[in-house]
Amino acid sequence: MRRVEWSARSSPDLVVQFTEAFNRNDLDGVMSFMAEDAVYDEFTGTINRGAAAIRAAFVPQFRGDHGKMRFNTEDLFVDDAAGKALIRWQCTLETKRGPAAWRGLDIIHVVNGRITEKLTYAKAKVPLLGDIA
Repeated sequence: MRRVEWSARSSPDLVVQFTEAFNRNDLDGVMSFMAEDAVYDEFTGTINRGAAAIRAAFVPQFRGDHGKMRFNTEDLFVDDAAGKALIRWQCTLETKRGPAAWRGLDIIHVVNGRITEKLTYAKAKVPLLGDIA
């Protein structure tokens, strides 16, 4: 197994700060954690490659198209040696039609202090976002 440097940030701190940037609705803050060649695999199956594509995929969320979103961390598992983390969360939404929520998780790969992969899995009724915004 290869050893990965997490940079100056400890691995749990990096994941927590990344999640906090989502909750502040700070797209630039979120993107500051992503590597230029990162991959974001959405829970819908869409795969976004590269920082520009990932930013574009996040824009509707940060613009508020789906309502006000918040990710509440339920579990966080980190493997420092492998440069991997798993965060289980509950996403809550405030929408015109009322509150909504679903659970999911992200598997995050980190190399040299940057997220190289964000693999998202969700447990929700489909299509969730399009019906409630």
